[in-house]
Amino acid sequence: MKGLYILLTVLFLTSCQQQNKEDINKAKQASIDSMKVEINKQRVIDSMKTEMAKLNEEKIEAQKEKVVVVHQQAAATTTAAAPAKKKGWSATAKGAVIGAGVGAATGAIVSKKKGEGAVIGGLAGAALGTGTGAVIDSKNKKKE
Repeated sequence: MKGLYILLTVLFLTSCQQQNKEDINKAKQASIDSMKVEINKQRVIDSMKTEMAKLNEEKIEAQKEKVVVVHQQAAATTTAAAPAKKKGWSATAKGAVIGAGVGAATGAIVSKKKGEGAVIGGLAGAALGTGTGAVIDSKNKKKE
């Protein structure tokens, strides 16, 4: 009787091990199939992105052609008009204001007499800023 129990136990254990191996193989195959599906999905997504990029490039090229045509037409009709001059401060004026501000701040910080230092620094900074701005203005005129 003991022999029969031992034999049944051995048969049960071996059948369970065989079942576990089959389950493991099924799980592996399911995982592989899932990965194949995801790879195929990614291929489709990548091909769609490539096609969208091509379409965008074609749209950009078409827009560039339109801009060139419009620009050529506008240039042909407005050749007699003089170019508009920029409005605003010259580089000389900007340099004078910036120099005066920096000079006044520096003079007030460095000097023991804050008010007197600010005035002297402001005048010196304005002079240097005006000179620097004049040099910048002359370079800009040469470029034009």
